[in-house]
Amino acid sequence: MKESFVFILSENDSFQVDGSRRVNINDPVAFKYTFWNPAAGLGKKQMYLTPRPFSDEALDLLYISLMVFCVDRSISRDKQEDAWTRNLELYIPVKAFEKWEHCKTILINALNFLTGDHWTIHFRERTTITDDEDKYRNGRWRFRRSVKRIDADVFCMLSGGLDSFIGAINLLKDGKSPIFVSHYGGGKGVKKYQDRVINSLRTKYTVDPKRFFRFYAASQNGIEDTTRSRSLMFFAHAITIASGIGHHIDLYVPENGVISLNIPLTVMRLGSLSTRTTHPYFMGMLQNLLTRLDIDISLVNPFQMQTKGEMMKTCKDLDFLNTHYQDTLSCSHPDQGRWKREAVGHCGECLPCTIRKAAIKAAGLDDATTYRHHYETESGIEALCSYKLGLSTPKDSYAAIQMSGPIKENIDDYVGLYERGIKELEDLIYSL
Repeated sequence: MKESFVFILSENDSFQVDGSRRVNINDPVAFKYTFWNPAAGLGKKQMYLTPRPFSDEALDLLYISLMVFCVDRSISRDKQEDAWTRNLELYIPVKAFEKWEHCKTILINALNFLTGDHWTIHFRERTTITDDEDKYRNGRWRFRRSVKRIDADVFCMLSGGLDSFIGAINLLKDGKSPIFVSHYGGGKGVKKYQDRVINSLRTKYTVDPKRFFRFYAASQNGIEDTTRSRSLMFFAHAITIASGIGHHIDLYVPENGVISLNIPLTVMRLGSLSTRTTHPYFMGMLQNLLTRLDIDISLVNPFQMQTKGEMMKTCKDLDFLNTHYQDTLSCSHPDQGRWKREAVGHCGECLPCTIRKAAIKAAGLDDATTYRHHYETESGIEALCSYKLGLSTPKDSYAAIQMSGPIKENIDDYVGLYERGIKELEDLIYSL
């Protein structure tokens, strides 16, 4: 069954389609987001810091990402015939209508790959601006003399995780002055770890607080927890801010290559446990989309060919990393123990936690991370057994790297990466 949605940006938009749900993305009852008023830093004034206004194309992408995320959270996968794949149709207003019409196929293919659903997109031209856009335009004029503009040639995604922390450290040690963009949703305890990471970077490297942008977004009536589309929304926030710089930007997306490929250890770990956030195939499609939209941004994953352990060992400020890596968050469900009044943090048993443990061991460190469990729970025992089964099952490395998505270039390099990542996991799992 196809689920159809008509999205509007204000109640003045009367567009509707019979049989479609009508959703105002700017109605806080339906959806809440803080792009126009960042969740940290200078608030609204921070949005006036870029030398130029945000481009229409980038703003379109931001709104599209919010709408996609809203739909992603609104439709349960459990109710589908295969308990996963949904058929989703969206009617979306955009400013750069002709460009989006030409890019529609790229966007749809990227969404299909990212979420594992079937997407249909209908664009229509938007001729009005929202209240927030009007306030932004007026604010840029009002504060044109009192707000000092910022510049950068590098942006860096800062999730609060270990990979992005190492990426930030390396850029700062190289003498770069990145603009950092973070994003969090409700209920997962991510903000606490982002706070720690941001504070430690600011203190160590005297980074101007104006260079940290942090945003929040959440569907108010969300019922689906897999939310694969969240990563596009994260990207879109950074891309929109970067579009206001006025020249080419390298957008760093730091993530180790093993997680990027996200090869499932066993068949049971396909589906929701196989994210495609930074998979090279998705990143390639997103880069193609940006190019076609004339958004002058290059996506860069500096750790594409490194395991998590290799990232830690080659970090450009090892002493600082060793002191603060425990302040980062790697867990896929850090708030899962809240019903048992367990602290928000690492569960200690999911695959991201396990890869983190393996990386710390590979780096030759004593693990100072606090974990709630160590494979002693029912779910932990099941997970550990599945890891051992996956590691003990012979695999063709060349076929394995294609399991989560097509790899067309540097195949031998990816095979080597995969085999080194498996070795890190084996060294941990068989030591338990």
